[in-house]
Amino acid sequence: MTDVVIGDDHAVFLDALSSVLADLGCTVTKASTVADTIREVGAHQPDVCLIDGHFAADDDGISALGQLTDACPRAKVLILSADGDHEAVMRAMRAGAAGYVHKTRGVAVLKQTIERVLRGEVVVEVPAGAEVRPRLAEEENAARLATYLTARERQCLELLVEGQDTAAMVSSLGVSAATVRTHVQALLTKLGVHSRLEAAAFAIQHGLVDRPGRPHDLAGRAAS
Repeated sequence: MTDVVIGDDHAVFLDALSSVLADLGCTVTKASTVADTIREVGAHQPDVCLIDGHFAADDDGISALGQLTDACPRAKVLILSADGDHEAVMRAMRAGAAGYVHKTRGVAVLKQTIERVLRGEVVVEVPAGAEVRPRLAEEENAARLATYLTARERQCLELLVEGQDTAAMVSSLGVSAATVRTHVQALLTKLGVHSRLEAAAFAIQHGLVDRPGRPHDLAGRAAS
């Protein structure tokens, strides 16, 4: 049985969805504000939290993602929204949402999405033909590949983006050249790229590291 907390300020929608999910075998807790949703997630430690992207009181379900995760780290947070705009979807995914479901997609799709995020997938369901799909699929894939990197491999990727060669990375990390090469080869394999320059470009394009890249450095050093 799946434990679900639903946060939505539209009472009719909230009651209807709660009833449907209960009929599907879920244990459902309802909340009508962002604050109540965070509180219920903390109290019930659910498997899944479904939260509206926008509340009438100008509360923002997407902005609450961090608080929801803090309240229950194991919960998969799904954004339910009538907004299928690319930027809204990407903002939710970058904030850590496990999925984004447009309210027009229906109960069957929502049920499948819940099952998929519980298996560890990142899922986006927006109306057919929405421009977000191809761009988001690429972003999702990059983000998923990045999760396979170890902390040390991510550090190496950040240094590649800065344009550091092997010698500079040895100095920055305090490890041997052989260890640096091992970490770099591992991250190349995990990201599915073939060179340091390609890895750096991939990281910059998809925002995988916080530090800004310096293209003039990358071109000169990344082949080392």
